[in-house]
Amino acid sequence: MAVNIEIKARLHDFGEAAIRSERLSDTAREVIPQEDVFFHSPAGRLKLRILAGDRGELIYYERTDADGPKASNYDIARTADPGTLRRVLAAALGVRGVVKKTRWLYLAGQTRIHLDQVEGLGEFLELEVVMEPGQEHEEGVQIAEELMAALGIEAGDLVEGAYMDLLEADAN
Repeated sequence: MAVNIEIKARLHDFGEAAIRSERLSDTAREVIPQEDVFFHSPAGRLKLRILAGDRGELIYYERTDADGPKASNYDIARTADPGTLRRVLAAALGVRGVVKKTRWLYLAGQTRIHLDQVEGLGEFLELEVVMEPGQEHEEGVQIAEELMAALGIEAGDLVEGAYMDLLEADAN
């Protein structure tokens, strides 16, 4: 499985985060509407990310729920028919819930910076340091911490879990 070092944080000022992300980015930002359908899974998390009617990604990942930089082990399978895949997985596993968001994606070196506007939750920043083969965990954590500082993210801004977990907590 591939590995990322990740953090998620609540944003207090989306505009300022966008300015800082733009300064750090190696490429122009990309704005991506996403619908993540989470399925019941006996281990880890399984979601179908619908990007368009003919484009989606089935993503399985395992990650501890901690608020600081943490490893996420994942596999991705791309599909040209997310609608059919959603129906099959829903019938087999059941739908846990759906997360709808608009993502602003910036690339800074080996890190994906996401500014997310999540329906029902608010605005967040995610960092995904895409680890290279043989790269040490500690190096990924250091990259994440340096970017957190550059983006003005403080320890109190960090959150645990996935957006799906936050939505479920809000519903209870």
